[in-house]
Amino acid sequence: MVSCMPYSLALGTGARRLHVSSAFSAKVAMSRFEPGSSVNYEKMRENIKIVRKRLNRPLTLSEKIVYGHLDDPVGQEIDRGRTYLRLRPDRVAMQDATAQMAMLQFISSGLPKVAVPSTIHCDHLIEAQIGGAQDLQRAKEVNQEVYNFLATAGAKYGVGFWKPGSGIIHQIILENYAYPGVMLIGTDSHTPNGGGLGAICIGVGGADAVDVMAGIPWELKCPKVIGVRLTGTLSGWTSPKDVILKVAGILTVKGGTGAIVEYHGPGVDSISCTGMATICNMGAEIGATTSVFPYNHRMRTYMHATGRGDIASLSDEFKDDLVPDKGCEYDQVIEINLSELKPHINGPFTPDLAHPVSEIGAIAKKNGWPLEVKVGLIGSCTNSSYEDMGRAASLAKQALDKGLKCKAQFTVTPGSEQIRATIERDGYAKILSDVGGVVLANACGPCIGQWDRKDVKKGEKNTIVTSFNRNFTARNDANPATHAFVTSPEIVTALAIAGTLNFNPETDYLTTPNGEKFKLEPPTGDELPSRDFDPGQDTYQHPPKESSSVKVDVNPASNRLQLLEPFDKWHGKDLEDMRVLIKVKGKCTTDHISAAGPWLKFRGHLDNISNNLLIGAVNIENDAVNKIKNQLTGEYGGVPDVARHYKANGVNWVVIGDENYGEGSSREHAALEPRHLGGRAIIVKSFARIHETNLKKQGLLPLTFADPHDYDKIRPDDKISIMGLKSFGPGKPVTAVIKHSDGSKDSISLNHTFNETQIEWFQAGSALNRMKELQ
Repeated sequence: MVSCMPYSLALGTGARRLHVSSAFSAKVAMSRFEPGSSVNYEKMRENIKIVRKRLNRPLTLSEKIVYGHLDDPVGQEIDRGRTYLRLRPDRVAMQDATAQMAMLQFISSGLPKVAVPSTIHCDHLIEAQIGGAQDLQRAKEVNQEVYNFLATAGAKYGVGFWKPGSGIIHQIILENYAYPGVMLIGTDSHTPNGGGLGAICIGVGGADAVDVMAGIPWELKCPKVIGVRLTGTLSGWTSPKDVILKVAGILTVKGGTGAIVEYHGPGVDSISCTGMATICNMGAEIGATTSVFPYNHRMRTYMHATGRGDIASLSDEFKDDLVPDKGCEYDQVIEINLSELKPHINGPFTPDLAHPVSEIGAIAKKNGWPLEVKVGLIGSCTNSSYEDMGRAASLAKQALDKGLKCKAQFTVTPGSEQIRATIERDGYAKILSDVGGVVLANACGPCIGQWDRKDVKKGEKNTIVTSFNRNFTARNDANPATHAFVTSPEIVTALAIAGTLNFNPETDYLTTPNGEKFKLEPPTGDELPSRDFDPGQDTYQHPPKESSSVKVDVNPASNRLQLLEPFDKWHGKDLEDMRVLIKVKGKCTTDHISAAGPWLKFRGHLDNISNNLLIGAVNIENDAVNKIKNQLTGEYGGVPDVARHYKANGVNWVVIGDENYGEGSSREHAALEPRHLGGRAIIVKSFARIHETNLKKQGLLPLTFADPHDYDKIRPDDKISIMGLKSFGPGKPVTAVIKHSDGSKDSISLNHTFNETQIEWFQAGSALNRMKELQ
């Protein structure tokens, strides 16, 4: 059996591997080794053998990697969809918006250093305004306090720091840290991007990251496994993005909840490594725990191209553990023939409303959606690979050769400094600029609402098309009237050139300035650069070996950073006569609960960011946004204002919600804010996975109606009591007594998914409080 020492050392490389040739050696890795990178294929294989013998059946790839990271493979109870697993992830990654709260919580834990390799990535706080260089410089000035906090906290506690301009967290992980069989958790919902390299990468809240950084086994409900069998071959206008757009249409935004989506079948080999990452990335939009592809030659090629040939060689040695067993069983199987798959475009307002591109014009006319495309936006963590940019540039070049430029505005977001430098060197950036594009900073930008958009007024109905992953109401530009559609970079580019949704590039013609009709040829693009990647600027800060002299400053007067105070413990009694803060109508994502955009600047200051609590949610009482009745005064006010008034008067409150409450981003602020402002329980028809866990971590009670129709029994002016908490136990429903203003009462049953450990979090007031109790 191959020794795993070179492999283990390579895992810890927080360096710019991209500076190193494909003959990346263990010796190079050793010089940049991060302590704690000791997980290896031998240990994983040992765990797999134990579990396979116990279960006496073939294992899916997802099970191999997940069970291969069990803390106790011998004694762990394993039942897909039911039991909670205790796992040992290999590393942690945090983006700057979520890293602030994660690091504040880690500081509160009192621990001296992180126990596993961890990194911080500055990608969320850079607002798109003018162009890459100017926007980056402005961000460094505006966010200096936050960047300094993250850099010094990283240095103090042993966390690598990727400076602003490095690129988007998920692209950096793919280029540097993901590898077949690794288990990585990241404080961003699109962490599953790493599944394109055969990794199990899972999005979590900051409190989960703190557990892993503290060396505590991490809990995850044993995932079910949805198999997507791919046959045929991608060609022409169809791209990897169309696979997940199709799957989203089949499974909807909650169809993957509690499951890992595992792609397999003969069609897999026709998809590039970065294309597989695109598919896994957007798996977050179906609620999946994560998504993953089996190890193949496309991954091997990508690892060689990004300076990790040694890991590729070891992956070859252990390849039997990096693919599903023959005869393994899935909980559900979806079949997709790539040869028959057509280009898709999803939206508006939800990422699972799937349409073939050939039909979108007619559908838009029927529904009154604006046909004119105001802006086309390509890039983001989902679609910013070298291949993506090359295919978009091939279309732009065809238009330029015919004397055409984009009719719509057009923006380009490189996923990393490596991608930016390489597309600039190879001429793609110039072609995209010449056709009318503006190259933005290597950051999230408009994808997460960091877009200072000027071309339309708020409330003005308009259409944009993006290669992003998420298109909830007001997500990109804070305008609820913007109809955002998600598609591939190729289709975005074609629609930006045509300027209308009513354009099918497979069949329709464009008109040149001299009146000539011509049709775009299908896009082409190299999977990887023929001259290797250009790494660009070195933007990585390695944590120092000795950090006792490093000081992490948090100014008590700061409006952006605030040290945390522990939440109060459970008082040992039932929660009686709680007010209904708001009964939410319809979709309520984490964007509705804790808006991003301009609010990102307060992610390190819990009290200030709590002023955005539920300001995007629709109040069922009046169909209004951020307008609820204060039951103590009889006056209407904003949701956070009423919550603060209740808290000041010692009144606990609950939120009532609909299906898939908390879908979308992993942001734990959507759980921290209600806890901070006096919330005690969130009662809904169903939860999105990450949000439900985040609520538990902060000492709240996420509860679901045993009978979904009981949602209709609750009125905005009710008082609600949660009874039986002294005997609160796993699998045991609790009772809610609803007191109506007319004197009548209803008693309903509420379900929960708490286990014994999570009940201890509730009793201690939060998972962090419980961690301190156990130290």
